[in-house]
Amino acid sequence: MVKDTWVGWKYRLYRVGIGRRAEVSLGACGNQQESGKIARSPLTSPTLLPADMEDGIFTPYPPKLSRKRSLAMHRCTAGVIFILSAIFFALPGIHAAPKDSEAQSIIVEVEGDPWEHKEYLESYHPMIEVVEVYEQLFGGLALRGRPEKLEVLNELEFVTSLHQVRTYEAAPDQMSAVMAEPGEEGVLPSSLNDTSYTGKGIKVGVVDTGIDYNHPDLAANYRGGYDLVDLDDDPMETVAGEGIPTVHGTHVAGIIAADGVMKGVAPDAEIYAYRALGPGGRGTSIQVIAAMEQAVKDGVDIMNLSLGNTVNGPDYPTSMAVNRASELGVAVVLANGNNGPGDWTVGSPATASGALGVGASSPERKQPFLYHFPSDTTIPLAAMHGSVPWQLERAAQVVRGDGEALTGKIALFQRGEVPFYEMAKHAEEAGAAGVIIYNHEDGPLNGSVDGGNDPITIPVASIAREAGLWLEEQLQQGPVRLETNYMDMEKAVAEFSSRGPVTVNWDIKPDVIAPGTEIISTVPDGYQQLQGTSMAAPHVTGALALLKEAHPDWSNEQLFGALMTTALPLEEDGKPSEKATIQGMGEIRPKEAVEAETIIHDPMISLGTMAGYRESATKVLKVENHGSKPKTYTFDIPRKQRGLTWEFPTTVEVAPGESAELPVKLVVNSQQLEEGVHQGWITLMEEEQRIHLPYLFVNQQAGQPKVMGFELEPRMFEDDMYEYHLYLTEKAVLAEVDLYDPDTLMYERNLLRVEEPETGQNEGKLTGEDLGPPGYYIAVITAYLENGEQESVELLLHLE
Repeated sequence: MVKDTWVGWKYRLYRVGIGRRAEVSLGACGNQQESGKIARSPLTSPTLLPADMEDGIFTPYPPKLSRKRSLAMHRCTAGVIFILSAIFFALPGIHAAPKDSEAQSIIVEVEGDPWEHKEYLESYHPMIEVVEVYEQLFGGLALRGRPEKLEVLNELEFVTSLHQVRTYEAAPDQMSAVMAEPGEEGVLPSSLNDTSYTGKGIKVGVVDTGIDYNHPDLAANYRGGYDLVDLDDDPMETVAGEGIPTVHGTHVAGIIAADGVMKGVAPDAEIYAYRALGPGGRGTSIQVIAAMEQAVKDGVDIMNLSLGNTVNGPDYPTSMAVNRASELGVAVVLANGNNGPGDWTVGSPATASGALGVGASSPERKQPFLYHFPSDTTIPLAAMHGSVPWQLERAAQVVRGDGEALTGKIALFQRGEVPFYEMAKHAEEAGAAGVIIYNHEDGPLNGSVDGGNDPITIPVASIAREAGLWLEEQLQQGPVRLETNYMDMEKAVAEFSSRGPVTVNWDIKPDVIAPGTEIISTVPDGYQQLQGTSMAAPHVTGALALLKEAHPDWSNEQLFGALMTTALPLEEDGKPSEKATIQGMGEIRPKEAVEAETIIHDPMISLGTMAGYRESATKVLKVENHGSKPKTYTFDIPRKQRGLTWEFPTTVEVAPGESAELPVKLVVNSQQLEEGVHQGWITLMEEEQRIHLPYLFVNQQAGQPKVMGFELEPRMFEDDMYEYHLYLTEKAVLAEVDLYDPDTLMYERNLLRVEEPETGQNEGKLTGEDLGPPGYYIAVITAYLENGEQESVELLLHLE
């Protein structure tokens, strides 16, 4: 078990080792945790991982840094997440070159017709096997050959990029699944389906870690797929012996279409699996794009991607591929991510405008908390993943967990190097009634005490750092006893669910929310309860299968519009209680969507940036009447706000089977408003039906992170050459990467200088000489904006 080591960067995790590589983390969107580890952003290398990797699972840490280095790391901008390649894992794209005798699989992007390039390679380089041709979402080839034969690819003008596709054995440290049964406490996907439809005849592609197609609840609906990791037609989940085993794709597939002991949302839908993420749930963006390509070729109706990264931009390659798939007629559903609760945390590909981004909701529940009667103090509890419910019937004394007299008491621990499971096991064996663990830094603490075949049998929960420090102070003054009480919690957006908006184009994301906590679904050898937006997205995918079965002639715009128009925002006193950038249009309601008579295409009103003194923007809403009678639509005029003037059409009548366009215009006096993001709701009424439509615009500037991603990696088969990628969310005149000594914080040298960088993705090459001497550095990435301001972020960089 790799022990937990804090490096001082809030919600950040570092890996150091192989290769001169630093990169923005790409990860999946679940919320399964491992003992003693937390990183509230899904972390992996090089690009993508599944949801069950959230919060640090399988993520080792480097040796402890000095206090000075830790303090330097703590200054990093909260909106940007960076990660270094790991010596602990041999991962696709960051491993040492294979022996000459070993064949290697790679994917190359090409310029021109990939089929012509296939013929060229087969004619002039027959020792290179062309495994697959990609032409739908990007032009490329999957190739296999020995490294010395593949080196020729660097000399071919039509090859624009090379991406390694290999699997390696990861570190043996992993989390054992805590198995559940469909009848146990938790949310069953079938509870969402309140319709008479089952998704019969609808083809659903699951781009993920593969699936256990032998699972008795999935076998009947499995129709095939492809493995983009091993480049074969066997998309089985990674099993022990091949690397870190995975369960994520099987869990996602079960939510969509399980049909056995457990039922999915659409139990008769056909499942096609595409293994884009390998051992430990890791893969590259090019594997994901290639998997999407194959799904399009196979003719799937709907595609589920419960994965993502932390780059908040609409033009990241995976987002562009999603939009292309949508243009080709595939309905694409994406998990919004688990980097909440902060703004700007939605990452690609959920930033894609042509797909449905999904956030996670949590149901009504009784939330336990601890109460200290003498001081009238309450301490909220967050159950650790794998813990039994907190149901202490009597008040109990709190003592420090490192003591010996724990019988019948609540053991208090601070998060540190000892894994959570080991803390809890020590307390359990000492007779403790329960365990509470407080964070060593501000913010929520999510973790796991899963023990596989040796589970913890006492409740284990986390508390805030402030609560833990308060308890420590009270213990210094004498004995402390706490009662367990409960509060009724209403349905809400899960705290971990990523928030929008999308930088650059200011789209509102998520589009909708769906159940994403305590979800029971299939995993290899049984069932498991997981949580995350990875679990919310397949609920929406299943709902789309129901909707498409009910209305096979509807377009994707109509399918999406029906789900969004009929979604119900979380409300208080009849008005939305959460911002749209947290919940989108609200929680989906499949039955209402199937029976929808009013459909609004793209109902969220994103109006972009207002930079002038008096500026206006218009969003035209297309409304369809699918009822049997004429419908009359009227806007509820919002309360007058200083600096805002709305212009709505008068009452509009739409005949049955017809549609109408409703222009919504907003005039802004920027001098009368604060700078930043402005959002709210307007209401469209049709008789008794009230449809809440969110709006968003930016006055002058938004205050979003300007630097969202930096990558540095060696170019394959090209000695002493490296490739960088830098993502900016606003126009800048200059971007620089400077290196500092991590111990003295003294300036060392400039690594990169990009003049007139593009808004969005910037890339280029560096030589080994450009990188300079190897070692550990603090890399400071600075964007100099056109308005004279500048923004910097930091990361720990290891050059070898």
